[in-house]
This record gives sequence, structure tokens and C-alpha cells, in this order.
Amino acid sequence: MNFLKNDWTDLLKDEFQKPYYINLRKLLIYEYKNFEIYPKAEDIFNAFNYTAFKDLKILILGQDPYHNPGQAHGLAFSVNRGVKIPPSLENIYKELHDDLGCLVPKTGYLKSWTDDGIMLLNTTLTVRKNMPMSHSKIGWEFFTDRVIEIINEKKEPVVFILWGGHARSKKKFITNKRHLVIEGPHPSPLSAYRGFFGSKPFSRANKFLEENGISSPSWQIK
Repeated sequence: MNFLKNDWTDLLKDEFQKPYYINLRKLLIYEYKNFEIYPKAEDIFNAFNYTAFKDLKILILGQDPYHNPGQAHGLAFSVNRGVKIPPSLENIYKELHDDLGCLVPKTGYLKSWTDDGIMLLNTTLTVRKNMPMSHSKIGWEFFTDRVIEIINEKKEPVVFILWGGHARSKKKFITNKRHLVIEGPHPSPLSAYRGFFGSKPFSRANKFLEENGISSPSWQIK
């Protein structure tokens, strides 16, 4: 359990003892040994380690990690500094500029969001090289179901931003009326024009938080 470094440790400790997760861990050991898997094993839980539960204001839920070399590092939609900004993130930046007027950054490294209470989680936490969704049915779906249930139980209002079909499938676990759900198409070039552009998720999230006495995050990537 030492791979979790904050209050998520106690919240998820029971999950790591369940049969499905024990089987998932065994499979991951095999996968990392025999295939190129992203992100690095030590980065799988970065979304949790970078945003403590107590600080969580907004959950952005994506699909699975980037499957090209050097991109994924455990935060949905984010890439390490120096890595070319992927098309999905370019579209997120375009909507962010149109919605809030934020300057389009030259980096795809989104850690500054996580420092401000924005959790960047995928529904699946690992992937084989060049094989999108290759780990989507190996057990991660049960794990992230439980994560959504835990966040749903949070006493303070949370904004859930669900982008794409895999993320939107988790909506059924968000039953607490104190929270706000913003859902829409995935920002990938294949679907962004089907309603992602113009959806104004960032200003809607800010408005909801401020109406509930919670400071809105700085969306400007630093």
C-alpha cells in the first residue's frame, strides 16, 4: 500500500484486498514483464497521489492512458513536459480558451490542475503500447467504479466532468444530489465536434463551486 501517499490509502485499502484486484495485480505483473505497458508502473496511481481526497473539487474522467511511447504518466489527458501535445488535449485547450479566455499553453503537463483540486482520472489505468483500450476489461473497471462511489459519498460538493462513453458509463454511480455532473463527447478529433466544443464545462464548473462557497481552481496551465 505504500504506493498511495495520502488519504486515499485508507479509503482504498479494502479494495486492494478484493479477489478481482488481486487477480488484476497478478495480470499486471505479467503484462509489465512481457509487453510495453503505459504508464510506468510507479506512475499508475499518480491521479490519487497528486490530488488528495480531502482537496478534491473536480474530477475529470477520461478513457484509458495514451498508448504511444513517452506520453502517459498517470494523469488523464496529461503528458510529460517536452512531449508533443496530443490532439485530444489540443481540443481541451481550445475549449478552455473559448470558455474562459485562458492562454493556450505550450506544455501538455497538467500537474498544476491537480495541485488545485482537479483530479485527472481514467476509467482504465494501464494500456499496452499502440493498443488502445487493451486493458479496459481486466479489472480496472471495478476499481474505478468504487473510486466514483467513494467520491459520490464526499460531503462537500464535487464537479464530475465525464468525457466520452467510458467515462459517461460511470454516471450511474453519482447519485448524490449535492454534486454536479457535466458530461459530453470525448475531446478526441473523432468526436469533439459532436458537442464537446461549445459545452463550456470549465465555466459551468466554476459557477457551481462558487455558488457552493468553494473557490474555483485556476485553469491556466502554468
